[in-house]
Amino acid sequence: MREYDPYAYEIHEDPYPVYAELREHAPVYRNERLGFWALSRHADVAMAFRDAERFSNRFGVSLDPAATHEGAQATMSFLAMDPPRHTRMRALVSRGFTPRRIGDLEPRVRELARRYVDRFIEAGHCDFIAEFAGKLPMDVVSEMLGVPEPDRASLREWADAVVHRDEGVTDLPASAIAAAANIIGYFDALIRDRRAKPEADDLTGALLRAELDGDRLSDAEVLGFLFLMIVAGNETTTKLLGNAIYWASRNPEQRHLVGADPTLIPRWVDETLRYDGSSQALARTLAVDVDLHGKTMLAGDRVVLLIGAANRDERVFPDPDRYDVLRDTSQMLSFGYGTHFCLGASLARLEGRIALEEILARLPDYAIDESGIARVHSVNVRGFAKLPIEFAPGKPSKPSTPSTPSTLRGRARE
Repeated sequence: MREYDPYAYEIHEDPYPVYAELREHAPVYRNERLGFWALSRHADVAMAFRDAERFSNRFGVSLDPAATHEGAQATMSFLAMDPPRHTRMRALVSRGFTPRRIGDLEPRVRELARRYVDRFIEAGHCDFIAEFAGKLPMDVVSEMLGVPEPDRASLREWADAVVHRDEGVTDLPASAIAAAANIIGYFDALIRDRRAKPEADDLTGALLRAELDGDRLSDAEVLGFLFLMIVAGNETTTKLLGNAIYWASRNPEQRHLVGADPTLIPRWVDETLRYDGSSQALARTLAVDVDLHGKTMLAGDRVVLLIGAANRDERVFPDPDRYDVLRDTSQMLSFGYGTHFCLGASLARLEGRIALEEILARLPDYAIDESGIARVHSVNVRGFAKLPIEFAPGKPSKPSTPSTPSTLRGRARE
């Protein structure tokens, strides 16, 4: 039985053979060296997501020892909360993520996607991550929050550094801690600016004004949510887009299906989330002793819920190692389950659909340059740091009609 080490670079390259061993031989796996348990079967991971009383979020979702400190938990917003605190905060922030508001973003997201394709389409090649997948989600989130365009490159660099793990280091590296501090400092200043300008028409201002039965969010709570948006809400969508075009390229029959019928693109998004999702693992802390599959996990123990393993469980998904855009993905756990179901799921799906529609329409013959690929090294997130592609040079799109207003900021009005 091989060791499952979420910090190991070989796991980042391909965790799925080890996941299969865990599901079959050690569904409740113990890593004594690093001091955690791991659940890999779909039924067990889903159960733990549902059971917030026993599988607590009070120390957040990262396995890193440094992330369990009180200051670090503050950056994880309601990811480091259990009901009723979590229920209260989710009710307040969810007002910015209604289906109507997310749907209203479509014209602007498409305009941004076309703008980035226009910048490289005549060259016939690009780094898909650096020039498209890493920029589009950052723009969408930044415009929602009211982050000016000149600041976005720095925030993107810091967000990358927060999720990166150095080889041989089984905790937050110094670079990640420094990057997190930079993001916190940036949003602390943005919140102070919005307090001074209460009329600001963006999600940051809306969160500061949000009220439910006389209850409001504190500045610290708003800061934690902004941190979550700029890191988790941005990084995971970037990785989703890269994973989608990579696996479509590696599975030409599936690529042909979506090329022949673009209405399958939402299913392409969901199958990518199941097959090789950007969110691979989330940690929990046991509030009580838990017996499972003949093992006893003790109160206070850390437990890693292996979403990537659960989504390949043959007990739920027939032929799970086959990439199939036509399969039923309704049982996938990529956005979590129950109380902590991802608040940004509909936004991620919207961005994924629009981005892939534009790529399929504008770069239908893209080919991946395998020699230039580089993967992200992260405990929680799976995807590409570099993904060079080549294609037949084309022409920029005709100017699109801007959405009204011309950015996403007005969508956040209370």
